[in-house]
Amino acid sequence: MEQGFTNLKGLVYSFNFILNGEISSPHSLGGGDYLFYKFNGFGNITPKDILRWRQMNLFLVSFCAFFLITLQATANDKPSPYEEIYPEIGYNSVEEAVNDFEQRFNQKLKLPLRVPPISFTHHFGRFSDSKYEGNDALEVTFINDQLSENHYKIDIRPLKYKLPLREKYVVKTFELKNGFVATYMTISGFNVLVFERDNLQYMLSIDKRVSNKVTPENLVDIANSIDY
Repeated sequence: MEQGFTNLKGLVYSFNFILNGEISSPHSLGGGDYLFYKFNGFGNITPKDILRWRQMNLFLVSFCAFFLITLQATANDKPSPYEEIYPEIGYNSVEEAVNDFEQRFNQKLKLPLRVPPISFTHHFGRFSDSKYEGNDALEVTFINDQLSENHYKIDIRPLKYKLPLREKYVVKTFELKNGFVATYMTISGFNVLVFERDNLQYMLSIDKRVSNKVTPENLVDIANSIDY
């Protein structure tokens, strides 16, 4: 089991290398940036392209980490408990992560009071304070060590670093009780509600496998519960 867990950590660190590879020239592009450069044809890459690429990688790394943890748990008779695994890959308490975010951006942060109507056994927080501008974001994740499909996530980042919304993923929009518009999307196995408030972008993500239990309206109710 220990060997399997070591491999798990190695894979997660590899994702982080892809996210944070050093850049000094096109030929020294790190991991994912090098791939982006190669597939961009003639190399007409811009700093804005790199920033968006890294932001999207950051969003996907946490999903990949959860998948690898779930795979590790099913591959062993006695998997390591989540309270041991998650801290190994950078997670801590929600309170600590929120405090790190507030100190970094010098503003108070509000989290929703409500959660999806499904059961969770653990919740963790992680503030990604990257050396690359644009990658700084807070993640709060709720999981169930008995039901892998019970996975809910909140991602929060400043509007100046917000992730762009691609029209092909948009399903519908909702008006929140504060008058702002929330966009409901499907992305990489998750249903996601995206909205903005207090100069921040919020993304509420729920595993598609519980779509029959957690509806778009549930996510809207969660978004509205921030107004307290």
